[in-house]
Amino acid sequence: MRLLLPVCAFVCVALLGACASAGKPDESVGISARFHLESADGEGLAAMLPRSEVLLRLNPKPVITEADLAGADVAQVELGRCLLLNLTAAAARDLYRLSVVHQGRRLALQLDGAFVGARRIDGPISDGRVFIFLELPDEALPGVVDELRKKISVIRGKTGGKG
Repeated sequence: MRLLLPVCAFVCVALLGACASAGKPDESVGISARFHLESADGEGLAAMLPRSEVLLRLNPKPVITEADLAGADVAQVELGRCLLLNLTAAAARDLYRLSVVHQGRRLALQLDGAFVGARRIDGPISDGRVFIFLELPDEALPGVVDELRKKISVIRGKTGGKG
């Protein structure tokens, strides 16, 4: 039952965000995505993952945003289905540098304000691809990918596909 409330809240936020008509047109299309780096000193933004109830302390400034995304997909890996995010060339270089310096810390994914997953940086990420398991029902994964693709499409259209 504890899992049902966060999942329902996320689905409602995603659906309401898709139906919103206020603000700029690109703000209401798709979902926002932010990666926050785990704080080194145990201070910072508190975030609890919905299924595992893991409590993280994160740096408040995101290190990756939806503007850094070049693509999103569902990936089948050895442990199951997960979200695959492809980064722009510039963001991939930034992530590589970050992943070299901050090995052992975690990146937490925030979708439309809700933290839904985290992955430990276990080595340099040199290919600009971030695989992350979401603490959401498996059925939600394709919808998340669709909403992220919408947001990426709007952003890439706005910037002329540069990145």
